[in-house]
Amino acid sequence: MMSERILLMIRPNRWLDNQEFRELTRVSDYIGYEKNSGPLFKLNVKKALINGYSFNDLINLFEELGIELSSEELESIKKEYEKYFISISWSSIRGKVVLDIPWETYYLIKDKLRSLNPRFRGKDSSSIKYEILPWRLDQLVAITAAYSIPLNDRSGILKPKRLPQTISLRNVELRTYQLEAINKWVENKRQGIIVLPTGSGKTLIGIAAICKTQRRTLIITYTKEQMFQWKEQIFKYTDAKPGLVGLYYSEEKRLSPITITTYQSGYRNINTLSPYFDLLIIDEVHHLPAEKFKYIAIHSIAPYRMGLSATAIREDGKHEELFPLLGGIVYHKSAAELASQGYLARYRIVTVKVRLSPKEKKEYNAYRETYRRYARGRRFQEVLNLALKGVPEARKALSFHKKMQDIIAFSRSKLEKAVEIVKKELKRKNKIIIFTQYVKQAEELGKMLEPYGALVLTGETPTDTRKRILEKFRSSPSGVLIVTTVGDEGLDIPDANVGIIVSGTGSRRQFIQRLGRILRPGKDKEAILYEIIVSGTHEEYQSKRRKKTLLDDYGL
Repeated sequence: MMSERILLMIRPNRWLDNQEFRELTRVSDYIGYEKNSGPLFKLNVKKALINGYSFNDLINLFEELGIELSSEELESIKKEYEKYFISISWSSIRGKVVLDIPWETYYLIKDKLRSLNPRFRGKDSSSIKYEILPWRLDQLVAITAAYSIPLNDRSGILKPKRLPQTISLRNVELRTYQLEAINKWVENKRQGIIVLPTGSGKTLIGIAAICKTQRRTLIITYTKEQMFQWKEQIFKYTDAKPGLVGLYYSEEKRLSPITITTYQSGYRNINTLSPYFDLLIIDEVHHLPAEKFKYIAIHSIAPYRMGLSATAIREDGKHEELFPLLGGIVYHKSAAELASQGYLARYRIVTVKVRLSPKEKKEYNAYRETYRRYARGRRFQEVLNLALKGVPEARKALSFHKKMQDIIAFSRSKLEKAVEIVKKELKRKNKIIIFTQYVKQAEELGKMLEPYGALVLTGETPTDTRKRILEKFRSSPSGVLIVTTVGDEGLDIPDANVGIIVSGTGSRRQFIQRLGRILRPGKDKEAILYEIIVSGTHEEYQSKRRKKTLLDDYGL
C-alpha cells in the first residue's frame, strides 16, 4: 500500500480566487489556513489521477498558480506518479496482453478492470498480474487515459505501426456509395462492418481504408483465390511498391507491411502476426463467428477494424457476435438500391416449380413420416441440437431428414427443368451460371449439357484447370458454367446475366451471394435468377420465408 508520508506541502504565494482554490483541491488535500503563510495544501497524487491529471498536467497547473518547485520536488513527484504505471507486454505463446499493475493503481481502477474480463496470473508485494484478450487493449487504453495513468509498453504494441511508404489510390474513382461507406467507417473510430452486394467493389473499399489510415494492415480472406485477388487489386488500384504486400499461408510466409492470409492460416498464426498490425480487414466476415475464426479477431490487437460481406446475417444468429469484435454494421446498401442507381444490373427473380415423380413422392412421404415419428413434434433446430448432443432418437430423425433432402435435390424433374431453361437462354445468346450444392449433381448436369459446351467447376477441380475453365467462360460471348458451393464466394467468376439455382442450403446468405454473381453492370443488361424448387416440400416454404426476409431486410 502507498506510504502515508507527506510528499509535498503546497503554500501558494498569492491569493487564490474560488476557481483556483477548487482546481487546486482536485490534486491536493486542503490542510487549513496558516496565519503567516496563507492556505496550506498537501499534494495527493491518487486524487490527481482520479481527476484526470497527468504528471505534465499537474506541473502546468502549478506554473499557472505561481507555485514554484525545486528539481528535487519535481523528481519526487515524478517517482510518485511512476508508482501508478501499468506495465504491459505481449505473450506470443498465449496470444494475450499481460498486465503488471501496482497495488496503488489496482485499487484505483479495479472496478473498471472487471469490464475487461481479465484473467488472474499472480501477485507479489508490489503488484498484481493479469492477462487480457488482445481485442480489449483499446478498452484498457481508454480506462487508463480516464485516470491519466501511463502505460509502460514493454513490447511496443501500442506504438503506431505506420506503412513505410505513403500509398494512394490510382486508376480508379470511388463511387458515391463507396465514399459514403468509408466515411461512415471513419466516423465510427475506424471500426465497423460494411455490407454490400457481390460485385459492388467491397475489396476497393478495403484498399481505400488502407490508404486512409496509412497503417500496417492484416487482411483475412476466406479462400486462397481471394488472397491472390486482393494482392492483384492492391497493385492495380494503388501506387504500392512490390515489397509492400506479402502473402502468409501454407506455401509462402512473407510478413509484410500489408500481409494477406486466409482464415485457416490466420487462425493458426494470429499470435505471431498480431503485434505487427494496426488495421485488420476481414473479408466475407459472416464466417467470423465460427469458433476457430472468431479467435482471429479476439487475438488481434489492431485498434482499426473493417469487416466486409454481402450479408452479415447468419441463420444461426451468431452474426450478433460480430458487433463487439468489429464495431457493428456501419454501412449497408441492398442490391435493389445499387441497381436503381445504375451501379448494378437490373434483375428479376423467377421461381420455377417442379413436381416429384410418383416414385420420388412415395419415397419422400415415407421418409417424412419416419422423420416426424423420431422428431416427436420438435422443431428442426431442436432436433439438430439434440443430435449434436448424441441423442440417438434425434440422430435417427436427422438421417431421415437427409434422405428427404436428397430426394428433393436430386429429383430428375429439377435437372430436366434446368436443361430446358439453359436451352431457352442459350438461344438468346446469354451467359449462364448453374448453382448446385452437390458435386454429383454438377457432374450429372455436365453430362446432360455436354452437347451445349457446358463447363463444370467443383471444389475438386485442380487450380490450373479451374483457371482455364474460368478464362474460357470469360472469353465466350455465350455459354454455361456449372458450379458447386465453390462458386458461392471466393472465386472471381466472369460476368454472366442468367443464374439457375438447382439446389442449395436455403439460406438468405447463399441466395444473396449467388444473385450477386450475375449483377455486374452492363449496357442495357437485365439479369435473371431462376430458382427451381419442388412444390409441396420444405423447399417451397423456405423460398417464401427467404423472399419475405430479403424484401424486409435487403430490398430484393
